[in-house]
Amino acid sequence: MKKVARSAHLTKLVFFIFLAEFVGVVGSLFTLPVIPTWYASLNKPFFTPPTWLFGPVWVALYALMGIASFMIWEKKKSKIRSEGLVLFFVQLILTAQWSIVFFGLQSPLAGMTNIIAIWCLVLATILKFFQLEKRAAYLLFPYYLWVSFATVLNVAIVLLNY
Repeated sequence: MKKVARSAHLTKLVFFIFLAEFVGVVGSLFTLPVIPTWYASLNKPFFTPPTWLFGPVWVALYALMGIASFMIWEKKKSKIRSEGLVLFFVQLILTAQWSIVFFGLQSPLAGMTNIIAIWCLVLATILKFFQLEKRAAYLLFPYYLWVSFATVLNVAIVLLNY
């Protein structure tokens, strides 16, 4: 019986990681086609990372996000758990939307408003997760740092191109 429970547990973990990674795949559908054309033509600040770095960073961050959300999902049902998961999934949707807006619509300005909302929601999610499972909150901290950096980068792109 323990083997079955462990297998179900592992299946749920894989599902949550897959769900988070799927958001990255959706975003990449809007991002990759315009990297060599539109994005390459933008004025970017000196601290812009090389394009090849974004993919591996996002894969790692989405995996951590999936693990963190799974850890919260596994907690006993409660108001804090529900609020934390809602915050998590809303920010996850906005993260997918950012790629669509910034790259797909080629609008760094709209992307900037979107990423500021993401930044606020990730912080709120971390604070909510911290109330329930500190390790889950800590797993989101690299994502929060990356979104903070991406926000600065997005703002700089807006300032350099408008």
